[in-house]
Amino acid sequence: MTAGFRKLAVISRCLKVEFLESSSRVRLVGGRHRCEGRVEVERDGQWGTVCDDGWDRKDVEVVCRELGCGAATGTPSGTLYKPLAEKDQKVLIQGVSCSGMESELIHCEQEEDVFDCSHSEDAGAKCDIPETVRLVGGPDHCKGRVEVKHQQQWGTVCKAGWNLSAAKVVCRQLGCGRAILTQRSCNKDTQGQGPIWLSEVSCSGQEGNLQDCSSGLWGKNNCTHDEDTWVECEDPFDLRLVGGDSRCSGRLEVLHKGEWGSVCDDGWGETEEQVVCKQLGCGEPIFLSAKARRNFGLGAGRIWLDDVHCSGNEQSLEQCRHRFWGYHNCNHKEDVAMTCLEKTPKT
Repeated sequence: MTAGFRKLAVISRCLKVEFLESSSRVRLVGGRHRCEGRVEVERDGQWGTVCDDGWDRKDVEVVCRELGCGAATGTPSGTLYKPLAEKDQKVLIQGVSCSGMESELIHCEQEEDVFDCSHSEDAGAKCDIPETVRLVGGPDHCKGRVEVKHQQQWGTVCKAGWNLSAAKVVCRQLGCGRAILTQRSCNKDTQGQGPIWLSEVSCSGQEGNLQDCSSGLWGKNNCTHDEDTWVECEDPFDLRLVGGDSRCSGRLEVLHKGEWGSVCDDGWGETEEQVVCKQLGCGEPIFLSAKARRNFGLGAGRIWLDDVHCSGNEQSLEQCRHRFWGYHNCNHKEDVAMTCLEKTPKT
């Protein structure tokens, strides 16, 4: 190769490509819903990941806009989302630099010639879920009359054809816990007004959005508001570490049915601690002696979980195997206490 050609080759590797092919698309993989996960783009029919070099909130804003999601809320590492990218899956772009105003990621400045970037540096994105379904008339946002938004107007859903699978989709979409009441009709005090948008809704239970389920034509049904659907979900699962000097250190407590309670250490180990640290957005767990764990104090009240067993791939401790809630053979001297490394999140 001549010196001139070598120079051109070096320049071509360093050039940034302003626009990718119009066939390029984007998706978020492995998250709790379609608006969170590892960022993947499609090039020439092949899906690949995005290197997080230079990845920031403005880039996530564009991804959220392209996917029809809500506001950007975070730039998590793509390695948080399981299963991880396959080893033979390519990292397709790096050095993404958006102004934040672009309509699609392909319109942002980015490097096509990816070098020195592995899947350990995959970019992630977290967006709000756009409000297209809600539960109203109940004591909180996880219980109430099912309403969907269509043509900028909220309307109800007829119970005809409604089942547990459809309720599961609603509860998941709203970030609530599992569906616990699925087929009740609204009473006179909780019936809706205005359009009845949907009936004969049929879901597999795996959809990320109620509007991904099949249904009758929008607004075309013979239902009355006596048949408005009412759904109740458990409160969203949450956890925290208390008694320590930071949010990444302390005695473990989980929220269930609106009440905080502790976790028994029967069968508890490093894998379970890794899931907790990841869910809290902290670093890796640190080994603590029994004496150090006692410094966080004893819990009081409920002991919610016992015999917890995780594979390590779970996004939430709730997804790990455990006894029924509240069933245990423990006392508070066996409460789980732990410490994770501090981790400064990207903004």
